[in-house]
Amino acid sequence: QVQLVESGGGLVQAGGSLRLSCVASGLTFSSYTMGWFRQAPGKEREFVATITWSSGNTYYGDSMKGRFTISGDNAKNTVYLQMTILKPEDTADYYCAAKRWGYTQNALAYAYWGQGTQVTVSS
Repeated sequence: QVQLVESGGGLVQAGGSLRLSCVASGLTFSSYTMGWFRQAPGKEREFVATITWSSGNTYYGDSMKGRFTISGDNAKNTVYLQMTILKPEDTADYYCAAKRWGYTQNALAYAYWGQGTQVTVSS
């Protein structure tokens, strides 16, 4: 059974950095795309980033490009989201998600989800 557990959220000042972690169990990275999504109160879930392990390809939402980096450690079965130059509008609950095989930014395609970790960026 697939389980995803996020950690690393917290309070950070605008312009600062934060690294989120997602520890996965019950899946093989080579057969999955791993994604990060976020959701702020009153807003729809937003695509943040994905990594497809088989190809190594990464994709980012428009507002994340140049600031966020998704990566993974296969030995630890962990996916990371390194966030830099954080802005108040990055404040949200961040979720790790997984789907079999190829890339998509559509949240509905992701079958497995963690419980989320909260990120708050102060001005």
